[in-house]
Amino acid sequence: VIVGAGIIGLTIGRELQRRDPGASVVILDKERNPGHHASGRNSGVLHSGIYYTAESLKARFTRDGNEAWQQYCEERDLAVDKCGKLIVARSEEEYRQLAILEKRGAANGVAVHRVDEKDAQEIEPRVKTVGHALFVPSTSTADSGQLISYQSADFIASGGELWCSHPYNCHEGDNIVRAGDERIQGGKVINCAGLYADRVAKDFGFGERYTMLPFKGLYLYAAAGAPSPRTHIYPVPDLRNPFLGVHFTRTVDGGTKIGPTAIPALWLEHYRGLAGFRARELMEVGSRELHMLVTNRNDFRTLAWQELRKQRRRHMIDDAATLMAGTEAMNFERWGRPGIRAQLVERAHNKLVMDFVLEGDERSIHVLNAISPAWTCAIPFAEHIVDQLLHRT
Repeated sequence: VIVGAGIIGLTIGRELQRRDPGASVVILDKERNPGHHASGRNSGVLHSGIYYTAESLKARFTRDGNEAWQQYCEERDLAVDKCGKLIVARSEEEYRQLAILEKRGAANGVAVHRVDEKDAQEIEPRVKTVGHALFVPSTSTADSGQLISYQSADFIASGGELWCSHPYNCHEGDNIVRAGDERIQGGKVINCAGLYADRVAKDFGFGERYTMLPFKGLYLYAAAGAPSPRTHIYPVPDLRNPFLGVHFTRTVDGGTKIGPTAIPALWLEHYRGLAGFRARELMEVGSRELHMLVTNRNDFRTLAWQELRKQRRRHMIDDAATLMAGTEAMNFERWGRPGIRAQLVERAHNKLVMDFVLEGDERSIHVLNAISPAWTCAIPFAEHIVDQLLHRT
């Protein structure tokens, strides 16, 4: 039994079928369709693995996942834009940070090319950078909705059962899961519940050290027909936090968007207005965020202020304009569909957890932290989870 039909849950389902074609696999989801939350609302970028330290799971899974998804798309003739990415420096301090990213890329086995201003502008004539930039050719764009659709169809065609509109309610003991009005006896249970993963884990006796904080992500889209950059353009990120800053993203259909925000949300599905409001979640999430503001762990005050300012369209455009000339003329007017990032927090120290986290035993495994770039990482991450499950048997 897999709880959650996002890209991680679906890909684990496919990996279980690949390992054991006769296995009985049921995926549960509370929504009417799979991938309704983070998996279907992400940037569409297949990342390369340049940002993460070599010993992290994210470094290995991002590099291998990028290659695996590109191969998946090519085999099925799905849209993929192999446009690469420029990481630019906007100041002397950021210029010095390029060397760290360059070393991490080399340690992680990712091709990274240092280019001067002239070479950077041959890749994208409008780009701005101080001294040098890094070009990462493996970064690409795909259609996350299309991949979810294909994974779902392949899972069902291979004998899997996808039970949408079956919200997880509780664990009744002995791996019996109640979902909607159904009681399901699981031989193994894999928790891929995203925003609710910590709650599901606690029902099984895991995840006690953690809680979940939601961050709202929004993109601004350029007017139809506005000339898209030839490549993704990113700033040098602050490696102390898990967000990459406002950047230009080429969409798979040739459009352009800037963003995203990472605005602290007030409840788990705080997409807009009062939709999805739950008073208990407001109390839990709000009190945690207030405590982080007071203690300023992870420099949370500065982070929250920077992100809240991005709700203003003018501020978002001005931030993006530091990366590329001609931003104003692209008419960034339309906000896209919001997404919610499920960010795990270590409770005792209010520390944002930067890598994937798994807990479990021989009967259940709980994916407590599958933060960005989890979509890129999904195929090798699923292989790792199934390895863990079989090892614990």
